[in-house]
Amino acid sequence: MAASFSRSPFTPLHRQNNCKFPPLDPIARVHISTTGTCSKRRCYIALAYVPNGNDENAKSRELQRSLEDFPSETLSKGSHSLPRPLSSTHLSNKLSDRSRLRVAYQGVHGAYSESAAEKAYPNCQAVPCEQFETAFEAVESWIVDRAVLPIENSLGGSIHRNYDLLLRHRLHIVGEVKFAVRHCLLANHGVKVEDLKRVLSHSQALAQCENTLTKLGLVREAVDDTAGAAKFIAFHKLKDVGAVASSAAASIYDLNILAQDIQDDSYNVTRFLMLAREPIIPGTDRPFKTSIVFSLEEGPGVLFKALAVFALRQINLTKIESRPLRNQPLRASNDTNNGSPKYFDYLFYVDFEASMADQNSQNALRHLKEFATFLRVLGSYPVDTSMI
Repeated sequence: MAASFSRSPFTPLHRQNNCKFPPLDPIARVHISTTGTCSKRRCYIALAYVPNGNDENAKSRELQRSLEDFPSETLSKGSHSLPRPLSSTHLSNKLSDRSRLRVAYQGVHGAYSESAAEKAYPNCQAVPCEQFETAFEAVESWIVDRAVLPIENSLGGSIHRNYDLLLRHRLHIVGEVKFAVRHCLLANHGVKVEDLKRVLSHSQALAQCENTLTKLGLVREAVDDTAGAAKFIAFHKLKDVGAVASSAAASIYDLNILAQDIQDDSYNVTRFLMLAREPIIPGTDRPFKTSIVFSLEEGPGVLFKALAVFALRQINLTKIESRPLRNQPLRASNDTNNGSPKYFDYLFYVDFEASMADQNSQNALRHLKEFATFLRVLGSYPVDTSMI
């Protein structure tokens, strides 16, 4: 049975909190075709509940029915129309075309993540999702084939939510894509900069444009995504509110660009991860990167020992991120009388420049496993050496 959803003009998909998905069979496999023509029409997704059972064909048919053609809604700007968020009332018996790779991203049409998804998979059908977790679940539930989600930005830093979701879900990193972000200040036609009192955008985008927005004296309000902010001010015809978004969003939602390249630094790059249900087979024919997560026992020099397993083998680390261990965030200190919690316990996310097909990498992780309390390889994948 299909889950029910509430819609708003601001968001492409709103999944009710009580909609849960059954775990996938860990040995399930699927053949994913990467051929076919690219569809310019964008689909929104409605997550569907699939009953437990062994009939994989029935599951596949049920999931395929969740991506169908549906009516479009006309935005308030003339005849410009956009796809309307898909809900259970739009589902039909027509099967979607499985020859096109479907790639989930967070946001609405015109988001930077959509552009990153199309760079990662040029012939894809980009599928908007309201939240990062929705994109993870869409891949796990076979509604889409891949997800492309941001993990860090050169100005705003790490996307902590996606680090946590990488551990919570069993998807694999199969690639990365770097995307140069160029922010614009958008408003409805006829609105001038001096008319603006507030500006809407994603929190990361607002942080990346802090100097410019401070000089303009605008009150900043964070929303789910940049393109969603543009869609919101266009839909409501706001005259005193602007949005920080892309030039593509300005064209899609018929907004005026008041200022271009308003980011604090011209070198503003976001790194995205490409996620799939199955890992790829790593090679040694080109530069590879491997991402892992591990935890350690308490003790002096234990983190030094963990990082030394890579240094001893001349393996370069490109990223290290620590996140509190959610189930047991506080560790009891041994030197207190009552053993009360005193400090945080952490998970460590590490990226290093080597392939898991390399014997050096395997030896390093074998060494790390000797004293790590937990270790998981998130993916071994080609390095993105391009830039747009």
